[in-house]
Amino acid sequence: MNEYLQSVLLGIVEGLTEFLPVSSTAHLRITEALMNLPMDDPYWKMYTIVIQLGAILALCMLFLGRIVEFVRTFPHGENGERTWYNHPISLTLIAFVFTSVPALLLRKWSERNLGSLKAIAWALLLGGIVMWIIDAWSVRHEAPTRDVEQMNLLQAIWIGLCQTLSAVFPGTSRSMATIAAGQTVGLSRSAALEFSFLLSIPTMLAATCWDLFKEIHPGRTAAAAGILTPRVVMNSDRWLVLIIGTVISFVVALGVVEWFLFWVRKHGLVLFALYRIILGGALLAAGSQFIGR
Repeated sequence: MNEYLQSVLLGIVEGLTEFLPVSSTAHLRITEALMNLPMDDPYWKMYTIVIQLGAILALCMLFLGRIVEFVRTFPHGENGERTWYNHPISLTLIAFVFTSVPALLLRKWSERNLGSLKAIAWALLLGGIVMWIIDAWSVRHEAPTRDVEQMNLLQAIWIGLCQTLSAVFPGTSRSMATIAAGQTVGLSRSAALEFSFLLSIPTMLAATCWDLFKEIHPGRTAAAAGILTPRVVMNSDRWLVLIIGTVISFVVALGVVEWFLFWVRKHGLVLFALYRIILGGALLAAGSQFIGR
């Protein structure tokens, strides 16, 4: 398949799945396997990291007004009832810390499972079941926290810790982990969605920059052990392929986030839970010839 067409398809997959609770990592890995892309090639490793920046930029643009509002009202909040430690900006950063520290401590575990389609399949299946149960439970109980301005410190810490699951177990999905976690501690769907998106901005930026740095600059440990890490070789065609994927992911993500917010507020998460269960089950049933990769 032509590399430009491959880039268009991968950009669409990234833009469609990055913020839906279905795991962009799982869908990119499956798509790459179907395309027989050489994932040991440093360029394609770097490519799948960089195109995430398009989706991140789309989210930042969509939430720019809300972010500016939070900055303007810091630290007392819109109603003057917040403080420096429970304002939405503070809670977002605190949740980010409680995600990043455990994720760094467990990074070796996550790296071992990152390329495993079998691990991804189980994460999709079990995550779908958990998400379905939690969403069904939450609609039967009135959520005491209707807006992120009403959140407390413990809720933010819990959501941050649960987001670690998406870093440790590929296929879990950041949005699935944070939305479900928010619902278990009393956030409404709307509040859980908004905080999930707010938290994804620093989380995705940090994770993407860190992964990109590792691909471009091999670690000291590898160098000391005499392990030669191939460098990314760029040319005009490869730059164009990279730009195409990033732009496509940006454009697609713009539309997907708006639609996702509307759909979940009105219909909930059952559709996505069912999709995860079907996809995970299909991957497990596909046999070792495909799953074993």
